[in-house]
Amino acid sequence: MKVRRSDRLIDMTRYLLERPHRLVSLTFFSERYESAKSSISEDLTILKRTFKARGTGMLETVPGAAGGARFIPYVTQGEATQFVDEVIASLSEADRFLPGGYLYMSDLLGRPNVLRQIGRLIATQYLSDEVDAVMTVATKGIPIAQSISEYLNVPFVIARHDSQITEGSTVSVNYVSGSSSRIEKMALSKRSLAPGARVLIVDDFMKGGGTLGGMQSLVKEFDATVAGVAVFAEGAFEGERVVPNYTSLLRIHATNDHVDVTPGNFVEQIYTPDRVSLLKK
Repeated sequence: MKVRRSDRLIDMTRYLLERPHRLVSLTFFSERYESAKSSISEDLTILKRTFKARGTGMLETVPGAAGGARFIPYVTQGEATQFVDEVIASLSEADRFLPGGYLYMSDLLGRPNVLRQIGRLIATQYLSDEVDAVMTVATKGIPIAQSISEYLNVPFVIARHDSQITEGSTVSVNYVSGSSSRIEKMALSKRSLAPGARVLIVDDFMKGGGTLGGMQSLVKEFDATVAGVAVFAEGAFEGERVVPNYTSLLRIHATNDHVDVTPGNFVEQIYTPDRVSLLKK
């Protein structure tokens, strides 16, 4: 049944938003709406202009018989800065301070709107870089990994400190905790990663970077490659971190009686001149 343009635009928008980074052919849309490819191309031009104007993302069009359209979500630098500032304001509330210089932030990572923005923001760093999987370690990094994987449209895998029988055969590594210098262990199912996969490693918090370093070692055991490392927050740490290159949204400096929360390094890591020029296309 032929579909009106207004209805077609709504459905095309939903379809593309639900399948980021996937190339959808003009033939598919033409058959789906019983419309000429020329009409579909005009619709995509409208969506491309609107997505850009609203900062929703980039609609990349690929010409040729095998071409189509690919939606790539991103967050503009202004929106990212505003989001991080709002998170900082929330974390700076006095009742979040815990004895021993800790900060309560688990509730933020349970809010869908916060997780969506974290996912879009980290995914922005990989507009044109290939990522095959997102990895985290149980448990607090799981919702972050899931959100990022959704916007990159790739699987996410979970390393565990204690392997489960339901994981089948596993690969395990020992690593040194960066903050406590203790020997720890983590394992991942052999079915989780393919050789040569490019893996984005994420976690909720980093201090010395030992856990992230353990995940890097685990990726290498699969003959895969680390595409990048990202954390929601980094804590103050004296000494050399196990992981020198990473992206953080927040920096947390805690003492026994005070906590300072400031922006992380996300602006210089994500909004490089080359990437900003891509956002303007």
